[in-house]
Amino acid sequence: MTTATEAPPGRTARGASSRTPGGGPQGSDFSRLSRRITEAGLMARKPVYYAIRLTLVGLAFIAGWVALFTIGASWWQLAVAVYMGVIYGQMALVAHDLAHRQVFRGRRASEWFGRAVGNAGIGMSYGWWMNKHTRHHANPNHEDLDPDVAPDILVWSREQAAESRGLPRFIGRHQAALFFPLLTLEGFNLHVSSFRALREPHLKRKWLEGGLLFLHTGAYLAALFTVLPVGMAFAVLFLHHAVFGVYLGSIFAPNHKGMPTLRGDERPDFLRRQVLTSRNVRGGLFTDIALGGLNYQIEHHLFPSMPSPHLRKAQPIVRDYCAELGISYHETGLIASWGEALQHLKDVGEPIRDGVVLDSESVPGPRSESEPKSQSDSESPSEGSTGAVHSLVKTPTA
Repeated sequence: MTTATEAPPGRTARGASSRTPGGGPQGSDFSRLSRRITEAGLMARKPVYYAIRLTLVGLAFIAGWVALFTIGASWWQLAVAVYMGVIYGQMALVAHDLAHRQVFRGRRASEWFGRAVGNAGIGMSYGWWMNKHTRHHANPNHEDLDPDVAPDILVWSREQAAESRGLPRFIGRHQAALFFPLLTLEGFNLHVSSFRALREPHLKRKWLEGGLLFLHTGAYLAALFTVLPVGMAFAVLFLHHAVFGVYLGSIFAPNHKGMPTLRGDERPDFLRRQVLTSRNVRGGLFTDIALGGLNYQIEHHLFPSMPSPHLRKAQPIVRDYCAELGISYHETGLIASWGEALQHLKDVGEPIRDGVVLDSESVPGPRSESEPKSQSDSESPSEGSTGAVHSLVKTPTA
């Protein structure tokens, strides 16, 4: 579902009026929303909630290791591996909230707990991920500035597809079909990237980061290969990290993939930059728990330090405000969000399949202001849109 006074997102970002309904300048749009959110008390900390959540996740983590040692050399350990893959995902979500200072106000407490959960708990560098994620939040879906849409194994736009070479070009032909299978390797990729980050000059407290990573890796491998036969240990190791990778990918892929992208100097104001590039996922309590509140991606990007249980309450305020300003606000179901992301991957890989190299003349011009496009639940937010929110990539129908 996309709500707004319906100008396509790309056109809204560049062509939207610089005046709000109340007559104020565009630069004040976010500050007005922020006042509404603050007055509703939604930026207040939730210490009891996080005390309970961290305790439950910690106990679930301990229970997994107790099960490993208790069950011993049995193929029932594969069930433990699946369980631990999910728990690792929940711990990553806790680390995410810590990094955004949703739990503690202070940097020191957030970093220490973040490293305990991230580096020591699941073997993912808190400092590396924090640096990467901060850049993503500043410029979501900007192909030049957001590391999450930088071309790597997968390509995220037709330009990236046209410029791809080697393995990315080979995979890009069928990257939609390969997306979830590739996610089985993402858990291992997070470990490798964390160790590689120890060589990066920006990483703070390298000895602490590295020491905790080595501690985690050594303890993890020692536990597996002490308790289990070699073949079984490798099976548990792979299944555990495969579930972890697929779970994390299933959480993060719906947030932005298939939404409009930016390039070069395309930089709408903060409010539009965050809303137009993000997608919300509808659902109830189970969805909130499974996705760690990131199903309210629009609200999270606008207010990163808002405690996750407040995001659901913030949603109607943000959605109504976007409707006032005529800003497209996109939300859909979980399965539909995966479908949009996969269709996007398929669409941007088309130039590779066709052997086509696009040039600038192949990009359609912006839609005329006199040609508004209505959008319904079955339409994707960026279909037919171009301009500041770059949409060479045509987002699919849900």
